[in-house]
Amino acid sequence: MQVEIASIRIRKRVRKELRDIDQLADSMKRFGQLHPIVITPKKVLISGRRRLEAARSIGWSSIEAIVISHSDVAKRLEIELDENVQRYPLAHDELGIALERLEKLKNPGFFRRVWNAIVSFFRKLFGIED
Repeated sequence: MQVEIASIRIRKRVRKELRDIDQLADSMKRFGQLHPIVITPKKVLISGRRRLEAARSIGWSSIEAIVISHSDVAKRLEIELDENVQRYPLAHDELGIALERLEKLKNPGFFRRVWNAIVSFFRKLFGIED
């Protein structure tokens, strides 16, 4: 559900430093909000502070949120911790392979460009969407 950013209340948080908000904001401008924030029914933030601040910095008035009605403060803290701890970054070799694939997709060689043009032509001809 969409929630007005101005209505969201922020209480004591575990994360003190909100790093790389500009990078997250750029990502949100390009791709939209990929993951909703989590709030209580009274619109107290449980998780997603960086997403909230990034949305605010790019001028959004509302943000996608999931409402969880845990009244237990310990449970809410557990959710906040879990969301931040359970992230596992890509290994260097995984990141390298992904960046290499992305480069090939963005800058295909001659034969790949010809193939892509042929595929695109037939998709348009037969009304097939990606």
